[in-house]
Amino acid sequence: MNDAVHTNAPQEDRTLALITHLSGILFGFIVPLVMWLINKDKPEKGWLTEQSKEALNFQITLFLAYVICFVLSFILIGALLLPLVWIAGLVFMIIAGVAANKGESYRYPVALRLIS
Repeated sequence: MNDAVHTNAPQEDRTLALITHLSGILFGFIVPLVMWLINKDKPEKGWLTEQSKEALNFQITLFLAYVICFVLSFILIGALLLPLVWIAGLVFMIIAGVAANKGESYRYPVALRLIS
């Protein structure tokens, strides 16, 4: 499912990546977007930038899934899917945060790669 790639990222970058992944629980795409914009032009922050992009892509994917669930809620299936999407998002964000804190590059298995 996930090909973990260890990196020599400093502990500060690992902690920021952890926060970036877990911030989606409360703030959606805002924190990953800010982290990516701040660090995208800094070559020494390449790993953190990559993790920020990954988190941003996943948050955009989750947002689209929520919109689809809302539209489908008019025929009741969306109301059933919404809690499943929320739980899956929560689980993937926690897994990504733990992996990032270990210095592993994490790729969400169900994210659209819109930001490259």
